[in-house]
Amino acid sequence: MKRLTTWKSLEKSARGASVAMGNFDGIHLGHQSVIDQARGKDAPLGVITFEPHPREFFAARAGKTLPPFRLMNPEARANRLAKLGVERLYELPFNEELADMSADAFAREVLAEGLGVTHVAVGGDFRFGKGREGDAAMLTELGAKYGFEVTVAPLLHVEGVEASSTAIRTALAEGRPEDAAAMLGHLHRIEGAVLHGDKRGRDLGYPTANMSMAGLHLPKLGVYAVKFDVLTGPHKGSYTGAASLGVRPMFGENTPNLETFVFDFKGDLYDEHVSVALVEFLRPEMKFDGLEALVAQMDADCARAREILAER
Repeated sequence: MKRLTTWKSLEKSARGASVAMGNFDGIHLGHQSVIDQARGKDAPLGVITFEPHPREFFAARAGKTLPPFRLMNPEARANRLAKLGVERLYELPFNEELADMSADAFAREVLAEGLGVTHVAVGGDFRFGKGREGDAAMLTELGAKYGFEVTVAPLLHVEGVEASSTAIRTALAEGRPEDAAAMLGHLHRIEGAVLHGDKRGRDLGYPTANMSMAGLHLPKLGVYAVKFDVLTGPHKGSYTGAASLGVRPMFGENTPNLETFVFDFKGDLYDEHVSVALVEFLRPEMKFDGLEALVAQMDADCARAREILAER
């Protein structure tokens, strides 16, 4: 998949795609339905998204700090889009220029003249242009004006609930990764580099792969049965494990991170990129009276996680 970060002065080979457009945080079933609307148009399949997320940009411009809300970092999003067959990913810089551009100017300068799109698919709730002046109906009119077709995908519901990033965040925050997966169409994954930690787990007989949760929406703190994919390095492959998401109250920490004990694995994963999929919530985060009680609970967590993952 070709990844581009501008709409300006593109080579001919990077123009002329049929694109789906939106923020695509989580790439849930609703997002996938929009992408499907852009397929089969006798043109390369592309996605237009924005970085940083517009919510982050406008909050920063107003001097506000938002709690982490993203379901995916840009790398995780790119990896998922590649699996869906997207050939071109346009990660447009959401800056002052784009934020203050009118809907008409965006359609003309970015979509028609810059990217040379042949077709644009959006969700029914899509908004664009300064002050969110443009909607799907206006985009359709502007497409006719500037020479590209527009398809509007209806909002998608799963078991009576709209498949949305908001609903998925709620499910994860309540410890319901299965419900989140039903709306996503795939397990919720946390991707990133394995960091050097304090190595307490190794001393306890449970060495873990530690990952930062910075900037990401926090699922319910606690222990999960997980699938664990190593994306780079000599140990590249798929594994299973048990992961603790939390602030490690036993040791007085306060920064959330994800620590995964990978079953039946030996090797060094430091600085490698990995992907952790939340399969089932096992229990909330707890503080124990001592290390013996902690290790006993970890034994029980891993045994239960193995049972769940074997059934799956």
